[in-house]
Amino acid sequence: MKLGVICDGISRDLAHALDVMDEFDLEYAELQFVGDKEVGDHSRAEIAEIDALLRDRGKPVSCLSRHVFAGMTAANTPGDALHISQMDALKRVIEMAHVVGAPLVRIMTQRKEQILWGKNGAEKWNVAHGVWDTMAPMIAPAVELAKAEGVVLVVETGNGTLVNSNYTARKLIDELDARDVLKVLWDPGNNCWCHELAYPDGYNELRGGYLGHIHIKDVRVDTPRATLEVCRLGEGQLGDLFEPISQALKADGYAGVISLESVYHPGNGDFEEGFRLCVEKFKEIFG
Repeated sequence: MKLGVICDGISRDLAHALDVMDEFDLEYAELQFVGDKEVGDHSRAEIAEIDALLRDRGKPVSCLSRHVFAGMTAANTPGDALHISQMDALKRVIEMAHVVGAPLVRIMTQRKEQILWGKNGAEKWNVAHGVWDTMAPMIAPAVELAKAEGVVLVVETGNGTLVNSNYTARKLIDELDARDVLKVLWDPGNNCWCHELAYPDGYNELRGGYLGHIHIKDVRVDTPRATLEVCRLGEGQLGDLFEPISQALKADGYAGVISLESVYHPGNGDFEEGFRLCVEKFKEIFG
């Protein structure tokens, strides 16, 4: 399988991040923040410099990962000011994707409501009525833009978003009838918060052509205490599941990229050190 990293998890200094990638023979660069800017906010000259650096170093881009649509709520509607600004940002990211040769562009979804569906009384008293139905109309213009621009979108299973499980990601894609242009960016660490078992349950939701990209980190969640701990890879609650996930991906012929999401530090705020403590285990499992 193809292995890479979200570069700013090492450093927002892209040249330094690429040096560290070379040190550990990681090939695919996922870009989120470069320098002091999120992708989609760089000038044309800056994008040209980024592209030249990546090509000179032999690092293909796996995905451009801006937080498009993050922070929106059910109160937003297609065409309102916030939606227009998010669509404009998406257009800029897609323009950058064409320059740097990124096949995938990440989107997110609006803020999470805890209970979207219910029965036997919950449908009256507990469900956030209509919230789910507000999402597809906001994502649909992004799908149409991606079709026109010849790129594939990946929707991340994100903490604090309506799509925070493979089940909800697949449901959104099916409702939009967009499996050709909208895939799942599976982050099993994020899915832990909603207690979707990564394997086999979560993995099985992705069968049939839904999986587009993967982020890997390890965590421990304590939902009752509203606490999330990022762990050294293999030492969190996903530790026993990474190997069967890897074997299933290989058996099913997954040809996409798996990015190490380097958001762990050993208590000192040094994320590059955290990367160095996790990368060999990442390569051992998924290489």
